[in-house]
Amino acid sequence: MNRFVVIGLGRFGNKLAIALSMSGAEVIAIDRDRKVVDEIMDHVAQAVRLDSTDEEALRSQGVDKVDAAIVGMGQGGRTFESAIMTVVNLKTIGVKKIYARAQSITSGQVFLAVGATEIIYPEIETAHRWAYRLIAPHIGDKIDFAPGYSLASLETPAVFDGKTVMELELRQKYKVNLVAIRRMTEGQEKRDKKAEIINVPLPSTIINAGDILMVAGSDKDLARLPQEQFGR
Repeated sequence: MNRFVVIGLGRFGNKLAIALSMSGAEVIAIDRDRKVVDEIMDHVAQAVRLDSTDEEALRSQGVDKVDAAIVGMGQGGRTFESAIMTVVNLKTIGVKKIYARAQSITSGQVFLAVGATEIIYPEIETAHRWAYRLIAPHIGDKIDFAPGYSLASLETPAVFDGKTVMELELRQKYKVNLVAIRRMTEGQEKRDKKAEIINVPLPSTIINAGDILMVAGSDKDLARLPQEQFGR
């Protein structure tokens, strides 16, 4: 079982700790505020009120044995100083993966300089996701695998219906690759439908209305795919 510590139980830290716990991870939730610690106690393996700038206090709760630590503390004034000291302490006690929440690129660079292994930018990332969602509403779930490049789902555009993969020329026209196709098929009973995954689409594979296409490419190129879908 993965073991995490989430330090700082504001809106971000609270939701993250609960989500990790619901996913089956063992979570230690830490904050200075007794009230927020009491509120999350029933949702995580361990909830503790302590000062994370105290290295020995962290050791006493087994924080040195976690798989990863997430520092979700606020960024204002002394709180930012405490967050920096917390990252330093986590590095000192041997935590190998330290994720720090930052509100700006500058604060993220500070966290990296003192030992954080990766920076989380909730506000910036949310803004980018919404911008892309507004620009490319036809693109469904999206998994980023490199800056500016994603694996995304796309409901078959009307202009793709009945064409083969070769005829679509996705690489030549849009610079994207078709990775897989999710197709709903009828079972023995018409009302019983099941999903068929075509994980190696061939040049001769025909695209049907209702297919969900898994495509990979740059975010810019994915946004250029046809938007007109059936019944819309």
